[in-house]
Amino acid sequence: MNAKYIVRRVLPVTMQRVNQPTRQRPFYTTLHFQVLAGILLGVALGIVNPNLAQAMKPLGDGFVKLIRMIIAPIIFCTVVVGIGSVGDMRKLGRIGVKALLYFEVVTTLALLIGLVVVTIFQPGAGINATAATLDAKSVQDYATPGKAIHTVDFLLNIIPDTVVNAFAKGEILQVLLVAILFGLAISKMPHGRALLAGCEHIGHAFFGIMEIIMKAAPFGAFGAMAFTIGKFGVKTLIPLAKLMGCVCLTSLLFVFVVLWLIARAHGINLWKLLVYLKDEFLVVLGTSSSEAALPGLMRRLEELGCAKSVVGLVVPSGYSFNLDGTSIYLTIAAMFVAQATNTHLTISQEAVLLVVLMLTSKGSAAVTGGGFITLAATLSALGTVPVAGIALLLGVDRFMSQVRALTNLAGNAVATLVVARWENELDQEQTRRMLDVNYSESAKAT
Repeated sequence: MNAKYIVRRVLPVTMQRVNQPTRQRPFYTTLHFQVLAGILLGVALGIVNPNLAQAMKPLGDGFVKLIRMIIAPIIFCTVVVGIGSVGDMRKLGRIGVKALLYFEVVTTLALLIGLVVVTIFQPGAGINATAATLDAKSVQDYATPGKAIHTVDFLLNIIPDTVVNAFAKGEILQVLLVAILFGLAISKMPHGRALLAGCEHIGHAFFGIMEIIMKAAPFGAFGAMAFTIGKFGVKTLIPLAKLMGCVCLTSLLFVFVVLWLIARAHGINLWKLLVYLKDEFLVVLGTSSSEAALPGLMRRLEELGCAKSVVGLVVPSGYSFNLDGTSIYLTIAAMFVAQATNTHLTISQEAVLLVVLMLTSKGSAAVTGGGFITLAATLSALGTVPVAGIALLLGVDRFMSQVRALTNLAGNAVATLVVARWENELDQEQTRRMLDVNYSESAKAT
């Protein structure tokens, strides 16, 4: 085949194929539409037939378990490939220090914003809850393990009893530690490249499994939302509507003011990023679990041009240390209980509350029952606010968990892009192009 033939025959045909417009997928075949439909159907069933709706709970639980099943191997493979290909311990430490510094500053801002909003709006004022009206037994399951949360225990929990145990328990930080050590060891081996290639192929296989599992996301969202509405009912929101409003308002302020300013300072269009992650947000909204979106978030950030080493370190660690939505919730919930029980806190006591929350919130992801257990631990450490007061939150906690999970997801997405930018490990042109193309396609679909 000579050059003239290529120019006259092959090239025009190729250009014609490239220039042909891509066929737009029908809107009802997209994941975000199907998940949204599942959420709406779940809400409808919960209102119409609460008993049947509660029976749908296994659909939501099963979907979340399927996602959790693949989180550990995906984190392991991503981190091993990222760390092993870099092989620089100093760079690894630098990324870790920058990420932790970012986490601490931003979560502290989230705590402060929550404190300001709850102080201004006073959502707990007028409830006048007393020891006689509070159901102390209903919070016993949360208060007992809450007393066991300590910084030393949390740090020791990062080290697994065995390598296999880390994967068996599915502890994110334990898997992350094993993956970092494994990646560093591979980078020093003479034939480490072959192992890295193997880990990369295995990682692709697990991402393929994730794509299969995500086809069940509409059913998982339907089951979880149907159970939530059927179990607790929309009517439970009415007495605590002011509290819900404070949590939502604070989360919106945090995302569209704090995160917007951070993203803008680093050349990132926050709105386009949120639209780009719409599938992940809808999955979190339907399941009330930010873990359900963790594998998808890692893949999407890599597609945006983030280096594997940054994604593999920042996202998993962010799920324990960068819980912006949880920080907002904990501040507002603690102050709400104080206001509802007529417990007056001085400025110094509020400052102590923030310091305790800064410590206890970092362990919330490592303990089953997360938010409530951490809140119980905080109130126990404070000593002035009755722990039994969290019984007031039981009816709406499931709804507030959706808000805090959505905020956590947004916060970790921005954190990863920012740290990648600091490390010059972000392909900014690819980020801009991917966000622009996705935003245009989303606009056409609507």
